[in-house]
Amino acid sequence: MSVVLVAGFMTLLDVSIVNVALPSIRGNLALSSAELQWVLSGYALTFGLLLVPAGRFGDARGRRNAFIAGLAVFTLASAAAGLATGALWLIVARLVQGAAAGVVNPQVSGLIQQLFEPAERGRPFGLLGATIGVSTAVGPLLGGLLIQVFGTAEGWRWIFYINLPIGIVAILLGAKWIPGRSPQAREREPLDPVGVVLLGVGVVALLLPLVQEQQWKGSAKWLLVVAAVAILAGFVAWERRFARRGTSLIDLSLFGVRSYGLGALVGLFYFGGFTSIFFTFTLLLQSGLHYSALEAGLAVTPFALGSAAAAAVGGRIVNRYGRPLVVAGLVLVGLGLGGTELALHLVPGRGAGFATALPLLVAGIGSGLVISPNQTLTLAEVPVRRAGSAGAVLQTGQRIGTAVGIAAVGAVFFNRLAHHGGDWERAFQASLWVTIGFVVVALVAAVVDVVGGARSPDRGGRAGDQEREGDRQEQGHR
Repeated sequence: MSVVLVAGFMTLLDVSIVNVALPSIRGNLALSSAELQWVLSGYALTFGLLLVPAGRFGDARGRRNAFIAGLAVFTLASAAAGLATGALWLIVARLVQGAAAGVVNPQVSGLIQQLFEPAERGRPFGLLGATIGVSTAVGPLLGGLLIQVFGTAEGWRWIFYINLPIGIVAILLGAKWIPGRSPQAREREPLDPVGVVLLGVGVVALLLPLVQEQQWKGSAKWLLVVAAVAILAGFVAWERRFARRGTSLIDLSLFGVRSYGLGALVGLFYFGGFTSIFFTFTLLLQSGLHYSALEAGLAVTPFALGSAAAAAVGGRIVNRYGRPLVVAGLVLVGLGLGGTELALHLVPGRGAGFATALPLLVAGIGSGLVISPNQTLTLAEVPVRRAGSAGAVLQTGQRIGTAVGIAAVGAVFFNRLAHHGGDWERAFQASLWVTIGFVVVALVAAVVDVVGGARSPDRGGRAGDQEREGDRQEQGHR
């Protein structure tokens, strides 16, 4: 668990740690705005592209080898990014980094499903939730600290170099400690290459206009979203056909289980709001209020601390309280973000970082009660043999939610910034309401699951029966 969580932390950290380093990278390598956007969003694009195929591969061929291979490529790509001398070099390294992260992450949730009985998974998923929350929130702080220590010219390179010793140690310990191929994996099971291609093309067509929303002017880019919908519809039709003669890439019947379908929806919309906070708040602090990279990182630390503490607690108590715990967390997030809006209104200017500390702490506590409990509850009824691909679908939804959220919130932010003549605080306050809107939609989905659970005591259905049978088989192998 320690090995896979450290690796998961490292790959998720690289989503947010680069944010505070963008000014330094631009100044050192003379990147254009479009090239800078690709450094940031290219990672997210290839990350989301590989999640489901890699999860499916780990299910069928063994998770340890997939984990170690992905981690090795990620470590090498980090070294290449740190050594970059130009825009193309850095962009390619970031694309490879993201693809490798997409291979590593589904193995993490898959191994938790494989190594722990259903009643035992709350705590490890709590640790995973803390890892997700802290890695996203602490990225700006760690990035700012490295730039402060090594200087603006070289500090951004250490953002990538820091992955090297961690990656090497994790590879060595992973080879020693992570168990080999699961007894339930089937060596000759077909991997559905047509489904992989259809899903990959569909995901890229969906994410590309979102991550390039600020760079590609005009409305023609949104035709890719229409194409993505058509391709993904074809993917669903193919999966239904393939399932009659083999194991499909995604088990579509899982979406018929309320806990999985609504839990995935909670993750989709919550990540749409959760990650966009740091995107716009960092812009406000650094570009609008002229905070240093370190000061901007310190300003979001209360969220990280609250998220880490609450996620660890949430993982322990999720089996006792169930989905109402997620509802309570989402309410706290909404209150915290509303408090952030009020704090910025009452204490404008350079004091914003101090004024928002308490409401961001409240929002962080709520976030910790959302991410890990939702992950635990959503995957609770998934058969162990499909744990990697099911977890990957959940994470793909989170990556899509992140891209949609940043595109929507960023569009409002920059539109208000131009409309108000460069008033960064008013632009952030306007965009914050969009963030709160995403959280409210996630709250509605969680409430629907709570109400449905009260009406229907049998939450498992066919997938739950499969899980219980899979657990009996796994216990027999143990």
